[in-house]
Amino acid sequence: MKIAYRYNMKKRVLTMFLAAGILGISGVSAQLRLTLSAALEIALSENPTVRVAEMEVARYDYVKRQTWGSLLPQLSASGSYTRSIVKSEMRGGISFGADNTFAVQGDLTLPLFAPAVYRTLKMNDTQRAAAVEAARSSRIDLAAEVRKAFYNILLAEQSLAVLRESEATVQRTVDDTRVQYDHGLASEYDLLTAQVQLSNLRPTILQTENSIKLAKLMLKMYLSIPEEVEIEVEGELDGMRDEVLAGTEGLTADVSENSSLRSLELQEELLQRSLRAANAGRLPTLAAFGSASWTGNDMEPFLNMGAGDDSRYFWTHPISVGVQLSVPIFAGLTRMNKSRELKNQLSQVALQRVYARQQLDVQVRSALNDLLTARETMFAQEKTVEQARKAYRISDTRYRAGAGTILELNSAQLAQTQAQLNFSQAIYDYLSAKAEYDRIVGRER
Repeated sequence: MKIAYRYNMKKRVLTMFLAAGILGISGVSAQLRLTLSAALEIALSENPTVRVAEMEVARYDYVKRQTWGSLLPQLSASGSYTRSIVKSEMRGGISFGADNTFAVQGDLTLPLFAPAVYRTLKMNDTQRAAAVEAARSSRIDLAAEVRKAFYNILLAEQSLAVLRESEATVQRTVDDTRVQYDHGLASEYDLLTAQVQLSNLRPTILQTENSIKLAKLMLKMYLSIPEEVEIEVEGELDGMRDEVLAGTEGLTADVSENSSLRSLELQEELLQRSLRAANAGRLPTLAAFGSASWTGNDMEPFLNMGAGDDSRYFWTHPISVGVQLSVPIFAGLTRMNKSRELKNQLSQVALQRVYARQQLDVQVRSALNDLLTARETMFAQEKTVEQARKAYRISDTRYRAGAGTILELNSAQLAQTQAQLNFSQAIYDYLSAKAEYDRIVGRER
């Protein structure tokens, strides 16, 4: 199921990139429109960090197969040919030995009782479980970062829209003030003040445009999208108000699924199994073995033995079988010190797990407080935006009627812009805090 999903996702991504490449060749700017769900799917399928973590899981499958192979029969064969240049001689000048010797041998061993291997197999299962949890942690962290990057783009684009709206409003004020100045109805000070306010907005707009570009580059990096492919995100930050209104319903302070905590638990289990495997090295092992060989040589008969045999070579083919019991007696205290080392590590991990749990309890409560604070801030800023807009309309009417000053109008316009930016920032803070909360409690989606 997972392989099929990855295959389908790769086809979709490849199709998008291929279409982007064709558009680039034809001179049309390649553009990719992304929703948040599509961005998450691409990231979880194509990001190198996630792919490496999944490959690590597959690696431990091979590690277990290697361990399992230690319980299977081991068969080996060897062959040799020997040519004697100078043969051995006895006193009296009698030489013996063969000029040519051929030998072929096969050996078979089969473990019958290997407790260390049995314990290692269980340890391999825990190693794989730890790798699976590490892959899950990579996906959780990546999903949180993708969400934050996506929301960051929406915030920057929303801020840019507010600033451009403010620029258009101030530009209209400058134009109206210029007309009034030309007719002697406004002072030069009023015109200069309006122009200065317009000039002050432009650097902020440029900075916001650059922040959008940087935020998109960051999202491309998480999604492994080529830099030359232009991306556009779908949605508006202010349109996510309903998600903020949901508040903290269904959110708990339970961190039992936190990936870091589960990794420490698996690390503790792995050390326990490593200790059992090390202790199993003190137990005896039993193995069966067998050997068969085929040897031939052209040695001359000694004392006329075998003189009636007309064959040039004398062949033998012995076969032997047996069992071997190996009992560890003394290994220089290495096993004892290894056990002590593992017990020391177990004590360390136990302390780390307790402390990590305390830290996570604080982090999750802090995340919940951030969610509540951002939600209440959004409510307050939403009301402030309405008040600021009303105040600006009043000051604009007063200024055009000649009853207000340019300073009053500029102050009202600045307050309106700041209120709109603060409203968008409050929504972003909530969504960002929600992404961090999901990471802490161990939610992948």
